[in-house]
Amino acid sequence: MVGSSHEALHRIFQKDPALLTRALQRVLHVPFPEPHEIAALNVDLTEIEPVERRVDTLLRAETDEGTYLLVVESQGKVDDRKRGSWPYYLSYLYEKYRCEPVLIVITQNSATARWAARPIRLGFPGWHSLTVRPLVLGPDNVPVITDERQAEQDVPLAVLSAMTHGRGPQAAPILESLATALKTIDPDSAAVFVQFVDSCLADPRAKQMWRDLMTAIQYFWRHPLAEQVREEGREEGLEQGREQGRAQAKAEMVLRVLEWRGIPVPEHVAEQVTSSDDPAQLELWAQRAVRATHAEDLFAEE
Repeated sequence: MVGSSHEALHRIFQKDPALLTRALQRVLHVPFPEPHEIAALNVDLTEIEPVERRVDTLLRAETDEGTYLLVVESQGKVDDRKRGSWPYYLSYLYEKYRCEPVLIVITQNSATARWAARPIRLGFPGWHSLTVRPLVLGPDNVPVITDERQAEQDVPLAVLSAMTHGRGPQAAPILESLATALKTIDPDSAAVFVQFVDSCLADPRAKQMWRDLMTAIQYFWRHPLAEQVREEGREEGLEQGREQGRAQAKAEMVLRVLEWRGIPVPEHVAEQVTSSDDPAQLELWAQRAVRATHAEDLFAEE
């Protein structure tokens, strides 16, 4: 189970390797050749000496123009030690596989993205023995996908958008469009993507909104991560193992979704929602809350 944003940011490319080359072509506008096969490789770069070195994700892309090694590094903050380790990774991989390595760094932080994009030059000025130029995916170039149709056209890219911009001011519309798009793919893949996004949401309000949205469309609770959340709910008194407790939690979730979507909730709407103890009715209202434009839309067909 993915437990951190560091893991999720690079493991999404293991889940959908083709997303990486699409990101290079569409986001960074790098003319990377279209691969006809991509395979995951062992990330362990340890030598015989007791020095352990591992890349985050390593993919081999077979193209008509040759074979490339795609080295993906998830970077949470500035780390000047990478000035030595990244060139090592590339030279070691080239020597081992005799394929051209390409370094891609992904981050949620704009300052870290600017730092990572700086070329690493080893040698003396005017005559560098080695130059490393990372390709960087971050909040300044990964598209902000808030349109449902655009999200449905490329769900993995919409997931990457949510993972990258999850702590920004547009988190709510990004998560809403992604929640709708997830219903268009197979449930198992959707459950994995749900966990990736959940791991990357540092803002507690955005994380809770995401979990409420996923509860409303019944994806989140299929995943093992749901057991952790259910345990948290039990500790907070949100789940008491009684029908009344479950109904109350569901009603609160319906109102939170409306609140975080910026929809005013009149007192009579809140009272009707919180007074219901019908699980099926509350489930219907939760699904409507994701698309409603007014609070009264919850009861449109009643």
